[in-house]
Amino acid sequence: MPALLDSLDRRIAGALQADGRAPWRRIAEVLDAPERTVARRGTQLLRTGVVTVIAVSPHGVPLLLRGTCQAGLGRPAATALAVRPETSFCYLSTGPRELVAEVFCDRARLPTFMFDEMAGIPGVQDLTADTVTRYYRTVHEWQPDLLTSAETAALAPFPQPTPQPRRTEGAVFSSEERAIVRALREDGRRTHDELARAAGTSESTVRRRLDALRREERVFIRAVVEPAVLGLPVEALLWIRCRPHRVDGLGRALLSSPFVRYAAAMTGEYQLVADVTLPDIAALHDFVGSSQWSRLADSVHTGVLLKALKRSGVLAPELRS
Repeated sequence: MPALLDSLDRRIAGALQADGRAPWRRIAEVLDAPERTVARRGTQLLRTGVVTVIAVSPHGVPLLLRGTCQAGLGRPAATALAVRPETSFCYLSTGPRELVAEVFCDRARLPTFMFDEMAGIPGVQDLTADTVTRYYRTVHEWQPDLLTSAETAALAPFPQPTPQPRRTEGAVFSSEERAIVRALREDGRRTHDELARAAGTSESTVRRRLDALRREERVFIRAVVEPAVLGLPVEALLWIRCRPHRVDGLGRALLSSPFVRYAAAMTGEYQLVADVTLPDIAALHDFVGSSQWSRLADSVHTGVLLKALKRSGVLAPELRS
């Protein structure tokens, strides 16, 4: 299990979740901590990969894939899916469908993607794909009470509305914007000067273009961190059934908890899915059985996450080349 971060490191991670590109000086001011200490510790978090800051620009149809794997082939099958560029997250969990992933696929490619490419992954069987119809929370918004609301507001340069599936298709970038986004996918904290050199333009142009991309919600900057290092080692996927007229109310009710990293409505046999991270199994029991949202659910299937091979577009350390 990864080592638990101390209080200041957790708050620095929280600051990077609020704005992955915030300067160390600004983070130090908001956290009321020495700038040199914040810069040293923050750089260490990034250098060691405990926190990874990247840019994401999802486009296409969001699908939730669930499947079973042949005995002994779960990890290689999940790895083959995780390394694909369409995959935003890929998990192995307990339950009858141990392989779970979210992918974004252009609508025109869906038949080829599902019936040829996915069917060709060795070891995967009984694969189903359900379409995400609405997001209530995505991981780029998740901030598990590491900062106060005032601190988060002081750091966040742009509003962080929940992106919706209808808004993720057809992203069109100029050649300069593509170069900027490509560089930020590798390192979301690259300086404006570095981005200018990558895009072959001026620093002022890069600054203006990047601000526009973020403000228009065409690009999101994410700080990816393993929940365990924040004191939340138990992670579970909740597959929730409820009556259709209760879906939105239940989805909004889930948002009252900082334990919820991700919540979405979907087609198929379950109406919602939620990714939750908690301090222990007892907290998971209480969250599922005693929370207000659960009164709106007809049933909940809980699968405990065993391994995250990819989170928010970032591969697990052992899979990075």
